[in-house]
Amino acid sequence: MIHRAVVVLFAILLVAALYGLIWLFSRHFLRKHGVEAALADRSTVLATWTFAGVAVGLVFVVFGAFVLGPWAFYRTARAHDVAVSDGAAVGWGFVIVAVSLALAAGGLAALLSVVGAL
Repeated sequence: MIHRAVVVLFAILLVAALYGLIWLFSRHFLRKHGVEAALADRSTVLATWTFAGVAVGLVFVVFGAFVLGPWAFYRTARAHDVAVSDGAAVGWGFVIVAVSLALAAGGLAALLSVVGAL
């Protein structure tokens, strides 16, 4: 029974870590492209929409996250007038989603290994 509680708690922490990673990378993206005004708010909006795209994409087979996540990133970056080309915005979105999901998946693999499920 304790393993179930540990897994649920760790899963909640992994979701929070995934959002945190997306937010951190979004902040880095905005700073790299010269956005300094209201950086925290703009990073939060960009990360929230990207995370929502990833979450919906995960429901439609895992590869949907790699389509909807970057698309949400691109649309939000364009809506906030970030000085970046369309291709670069999609590319940044894909890299942010891929790296964030890879780190979260590594954490999940570590958890499953610790509890003996892997």
